Amino acid sequence: MLRSPRVAIISPALAAANNGNWQTARRWAQFLRAGHRVAVRTDWAAADGFDGDAAARPDVIVALHARRSAGAIARAAEAGIPIALVMTGTDLYRDIDTDPVAQRSLVLADRLVCLQSRGPDALPEAVRPRALVIEQSAPSRRPLPPRRRTVDLLLVGHLRPEKDPMTAVRALARLSDPTLRLVHVGGTSEAGCGEAFARAAAADPRIERRGSLPHAAARRLIARGRVLLLPSVMEGGANVLIEALTSGVPVLASRIPGSVGLLGDDFPGLFAVGDDAALAALIVRCRDEPAFVDALRARGAALAPRFAPDRERAAVRALVQTLLESPLRRPR
Repeated sequence: MLRSPRVAIISPALAAANNGNWQTARRWAQFLRAGHRVAVRTDWAAADGFDGDAAARPDVIVALHARRSAGAIARAAEAGIPIALVMTGTDLYRDIDTDPVAQRSLVLADRLVCLQSRGPDALPEAVRPRALVIEQSAPSRRPLPPRRRTVDLLLVGHLRPEKDPMTAVRALARLSDPTLRLVHVGGTSEAGCGEAFARAAAADPRIERRGSLPHAAARRLIARGRVLLLPSVMEGGANVLIEALTSGVPVLASRIPGSVGLLGDDFPGLFAVGDDAALAALIVRCRDEPAFVDALRARGAALAPRFAPDRERAAVRALVQTLLESPLRRPR
């Protein structure tokens, strides 16, 4: 009897982190479990075997994060195991420019997976032939009735400089409307960023901190929001943006490659990175101009079919099948 192919998904973050990397790893594991044996872990070495079996080894390794998963990537390459490297935002827009460890991971991987259409442009030209784009997905759901007495602006994600939450805080501070409320969902990844946000929340009662929520609860909150804010400095392809689009919730996002690659360069809800005045002006339009909100929703509805789970599932399974049948076998 033929055995099922073994796939090890290496993610620097597991369930306790409840971040974008974990959501990608969790979802891809679900896609692959029909017909594959799948293990999700933070690292891999030859002595680990596969899923508790020291005599076995993975047939394919899917690694998230060029720098943080570099050890597992190097050991898999030494063992001759085909590798797919999923490029995160910090990979594409910071680490591969300056970090030799991340750069080495690009050389070793058989396939480089970008999560939005602008991702391959950030890769060195020599490795682009090994790049492909797999857009992430989220099940569609109807928006829920928003609160009537407040205009809830959602900020979903752990507090870290890459997410630039203080641009949202400064935009809110420009607007005196007491009905506006900035609702943050997530924890704190870096103390300095968290402390600044905590000080702002203490000074402005319109900032509500929900803390980390289970994924299902966060999705319900997104579906009930008036607008999702994504003021990030860098993104590989934000899960939360896709969750908002597939929930019929308008999005205001910074004009960065990781978001433009999903939304399109002419998306009406884009603003310059760090430009709190521009974000404040867009928030006012969302509050006062129903036609603008309708335009944002219409663009989101037109984009949403691209993010159907069936499309992502088929692409992930095809990726693994390609590596099983015809890995590049690059020199290690």
